Amino acid sequence: MLTPAIALYKNAYSGLSRSTWWLSLVMLINRSGTMVVPFMTMYMTQHIGVGIGKAAFVMSLFGAGSVIGALLGGKITDKKGYYYVQLFTLSGGGVMFMVLGQMESYPAICITCFFLSMVNEAFRPANAVAIAHYSSEENRTRSYSLNRLAVNLGWAAGAALGGFIAAHNYQLLFWVDGFTNIAAAVLLYFVLAPSKNTATLQRVIPKSEPAKSVYKDHTYLFFVGLQVLFAICFFQMFTILPVYYKTQLHLSETFIGITMAFNGLLIAMTEMVIVFRLEGRRPHLHYISIGVLLVGISFAMLTAGFVNAAVLALSSMLVITIGEMLSMPFMNSYWIARTDQSNRGQYAGLFTMAWSMAQVVGPLTGGQIAENFGFRVLWWLIAGTCFILSVIYLWLGKKNQVGA
Repeated sequence: MLTPAIALYKNAYSGLSRSTWWLSLVMLINRSGTMVVPFMTMYMTQHIGVGIGKAAFVMSLFGAGSVIGALLGGKITDKKGYYYVQLFTLSGGGVMFMVLGQMESYPAICITCFFLSMVNEAFRPANAVAIAHYSSEENRTRSYSLNRLAVNLGWAAGAALGGFIAAHNYQLLFWVDGFTNIAAAVLLYFVLAPSKNTATLQRVIPKSEPAKSVYKDHTYLFFVGLQVLFAICFFQMFTILPVYYKTQLHLSETFIGITMAFNGLLIAMTEMVIVFRLEGRRPHLHYISIGVLLVGISFAMLTAGFVNAAVLALSSMLVITIGEMLSMPFMNSYWIARTDQSNRGQYAGLFTMAWSMAQVVGPLTGGQIAENFGFRVLWWLIAGTCFILSVIYLWLGKKNQVGA
C-alpha cells in the first residue's frame, strides 16, 4: 500500500503523455551538454588572452543573438512546425559549437557566438509550442514543470562536468557541447519524428482565416513587458547574488555552490507536486502574483544584517525558490491559453525574447547599481519592483480573465 507521500508523487507525475516524457528527455540531454556558456568568459580571458571587457562583449553578443533567435524561431515555428525547427536548431547548434571551438581570432569568435546563440535560442519557442501540443489543458502546467525539471537537472550535470573538463582541456568543452546537441537531435528524430510518432504534427494546418497576430494582443504585450522587468530582477540571483555572498557575507565558494545547488535540488524534488496540487484551482495570474511577491521578499531578506550569514543565504534562497516554482510554470500556461495552433510560435517567441532581453540588461544594470550605490540599495530596488509587479499581475488577472 502506498503511503500518502509516495501516492502524491506518483499522482503528480502520472497522466502526462509519452511524447511529453520523450521531449523532456531530449531537453535533459541537450542541457547536460550546456558547458560552453558558463565558462566562456574564463575561456576568453585565459585561453584567447583578451581582457574582461572584450570577454563581456562576447557574452553580450550571446544575448543579442538570443533576442533575434527567439523572434525568428517563433515565426518559423508557425510556418514550418515545431518538430522541424527543433531538429534544425539542435543539430545546427551542435555543429556551430564545434566550429566555435576552432576559432582563434577575436572577430571570428564574436561573429560565431552571435549566430550560435541565434540558432540555439530559436529552439526554445519551438520547444514551448511542442510541449503545449503534446499536453492537455488539464496537465499543461505540469508538462512545463517536467520540462523545467529536465532543464535544471541537465544544467546541474552540465555545469559540474563542464568544470571538470575546463580544468583539463577547454577545447573539449566545445566538442562535448556540440555532440550532446546532436545526440538530442538524433533522439528527437527517433522518438518524435512525424513518421515515427503519430502525436507529432506532420505539417502546420492553416486556418481558414488569418491567424491573430500577437502584436494585436495588447494585454499580452503588456504581460511581456512585465516579464522583462521580473526577469531582470530574477537574473540577479545567478549573476550578482553570488558576488554578494562572497564579498559581503564572506561565504566560501563551496558553500555558495551548495546554496545555488539547493535551488535546483528543491525544484527537482517538489515543483511537480506543488503544481499538481495547485493546477486548475485558481487563475494562473493569482499564482504568478504570489510567486513574484515571494521573490521580492527573498531579496528584501538579504538586508537583514543581524542574521547569521549562512542562515540568511539559505533562507532567502528557500523563499526565492518557492516563488520561482509558483510563478514560472504558470507564466507558461498563461500565454499558451491565449493562443491557438496557428500563432503559438509568435507568442512563444515574444515570451522567450523577454527573458533573453533581461539576460542582457539584468547583469549589467544590477552590477552598476551595486557598484555605485551598494548591494543594499540594489536588493531594495529589486524587492520594491517585485512588490509592484505582484500587484499589477493580480490586477491584470481581475481585469482580463482570458487565459487566466
